[in-house]
Amino acid sequence: MSALDTQELIFMFIGGLAIFLFGIKFLGDGLQKVAGDKLRDILEKFTRNPVMGVLTGIMVTVLLQTSTGATVLTIGLVNAGFLTFRQAIGVIMGANIGTTATAFIIGLNISEYALPVLAIGTFLIFFIKNKKANNFGQVFFGFGALFYGLNLMGDGLRPLRDLEIFRELTISMSENPILGVLIGIIFTVSVQSSTAAIGLLQQLYTQEALDLAAALPVLFGDNIGTTITAVLAALGASLAAKRAAAAHVIFNVIGTILILIIIRPYTAFIAALGERLDLNPAMEIAFAHGIFNGANVLIQLPFVGILAWIILKVIPGKETEIEFKAQHLDPAIVTQSSSIALGQAKKETLRMAELAQQGLEEAGMFVETKKTRHAELTYQFEDAINNLDRKITDYLIQISTNSLSDDESRLHSTLMDTVRDLERVGDHMENIVELTEYQITNKVKISDLAMQDLNEMLTLTNETLKQAVESLENDDLMAARSVVLKEEKIDKMERQLRKKHIMRLNEGKCSGAAGIIFVDMISNLERVGDHAVNIAETVIGEED
Repeated sequence: MSALDTQELIFMFIGGLAIFLFGIKFLGDGLQKVAGDKLRDILEKFTRNPVMGVLTGIMVTVLLQTSTGATVLTIGLVNAGFLTFRQAIGVIMGANIGTTATAFIIGLNISEYALPVLAIGTFLIFFIKNKKANNFGQVFFGFGALFYGLNLMGDGLRPLRDLEIFRELTISMSENPILGVLIGIIFTVSVQSSTAAIGLLQQLYTQEALDLAAALPVLFGDNIGTTITAVLAALGASLAAKRAAAAHVIFNVIGTILILIIIRPYTAFIAALGERLDLNPAMEIAFAHGIFNGANVLIQLPFVGILAWIILKVIPGKETEIEFKAQHLDPAIVTQSSSIALGQAKKETLRMAELAQQGLEEAGMFVETKKTRHAELTYQFEDAINNLDRKITDYLIQISTNSLSDDESRLHSTLMDTVRDLERVGDHMENIVELTEYQITNKVKISDLAMQDLNEMLTLTNETLKQAVESLENDDLMAARSVVLKEEKIDKMERQLRKKHIMRLNEGKCSGAAGIIFVDMISNLERVGDHAVNIAETVIGEED
């Protein structure tokens, strides 16, 4: 084979792999848009028990076209507190089954239709001025790109079967399955996609560059390699997210160990199944993958509790629990009694206020200590506040359809305003954390005097918000008036600190970058004070 031919084959392979990866991503994004971007809600609602978690994991992975994407999404929800660690285990198990869908699609062997499918997708994207049609166009285009990329990869891989060194490697993998597993892990980690790794394996097996005994260990290695992305996603996340990533790794490693014990009988079984059902080589790999993952879930599902116990021992520690879901909003009460429904809405608003207060405290701790755990918790509290903002607002809108008395109308208006103020408090505490992260990343030094002033303002702002919440909870007029006085003090402090900052700049005691961060932080704290006084003034207004 000439150097020019070799170059052409290499370009064909890497180009095919690139188009294949793009096709998977484009197809997954298109399916997610067609589904209405409801994946987060699906995961949140249908994971009450491990079995439902498995089914949900399968469905979400089929829509995303990647188990890695489904697992990372799950870890994100665990990190945000919308899923518990135990719920995540079921979803992760289901994701392993769902990822076999692409392998079965590839096994259908419809590569000759790749270009017409690409053409349909292009027509729907560029020539139809309709968002829904564009989304379906993305699905078709991704589907066509996936198969076109596979075609190119297959053509680029065909000569491998004639290379002596590759034949020797194949024999080594057949005789030593662990070597095949390691190769599968390395390749999957390299391309960050088990779907791509399995698609490549299907092409190698189709081109007879690998026999079944060598292909299956690589397949099982792909399953372990796909966990690396989830591990990376969990590195800076909460304790529960780290445990979910560990569950993914342990689950796949245990499954691989179990299958390696019976690798020869399993290989014979897949070969016999392929012959009996007259399967093409790519479909043989798909069946091997699907049966393995399905059996692995069935074997390990009854032991979810034990798996969770092991992980809790391996990754010990107490997690700060944040209850994200609304606890008091019963839609049935809305039609029965507006008064009771408003009382429930007030309870939920007070819970939202408590989360805002705790989140602001965590933001202050992050400013002071620079420990990432406080930043993580602040972001979790912000997510919880945003979630309750939507839920309480929707609930209050339902109540507003009823006939309300004057007192009920006033309370309804107060709660709507308070929820909006609390949501803005959440935004400001998030801003403070982001400013601190910018300070850390860019190694900006804030002077000790500036930090002392900042901590003093943080303490006063925390006290003001806390008292505003207490005044709302107890309808306490004295506390509400005290909040107004404290907010005036915050405003005065902000003006004084700006002047002191300018003096430090002029004296060369503070850098320009540090000054910008400092001024933005005190500005955010001053706005938190404004929202606290808004809450207090609703109490004063009611009393007047």
